[in-house]
Amino acid sequence: MPAKKNTKPDKRILAEAARVCACFNFRKASRAVTQLFDSMLQPGGLRSTQFVILVAVAVEGSAKLPGLARMLNVDRSTLTRNLQPLAREGLLRISDTRGERASSVKLTPKGERVLASMVPLWEMAQGAFVRRLGGRRWRTMLEDLNRVVSVVHEG
Repeated sequence: MPAKKNTKPDKRILAEAARVCACFNFRKASRAVTQLFDSMLQPGGLRSTQFVILVAVAVEGSAKLPGLARMLNVDRSTLTRNLQPLAREGLLRISDTRGERASSVKLTPKGERVLASMVPLWEMAQGAFVRRLGGRRWRTMLEDLNRVVSVVHEG
């Protein structure tokens, strides 16, 4: 029987991983930004994740689920799970038209009103974020984030 290897991870390696790991640091930054936006969007009754979905649907007009999932960079099951509460609240309609390859999603009139009422809150959140970070840094970071998505999808 081979000798047992040390099963405890090396804390120095883990500390370095936490310092430089792309996944660790992107998730940490994402949670921080989400917390800021959630707190500022809260008076409108939507979380930032819900607001983003409504924005994406509004931009697309009538979005097919596969395209919406690609736009949001989520898998279809996650998207479907996140759409359900918005549909129950009457903010969007998911149509399952027979003969079509994919369901589509469209804002309802109530969804359009709620989204319109959320825009000033979003503007405040976005403005606060950009002010704290700096406009030039944000523009550079936005380009970098788009590049990150492209690089990851290139394979």
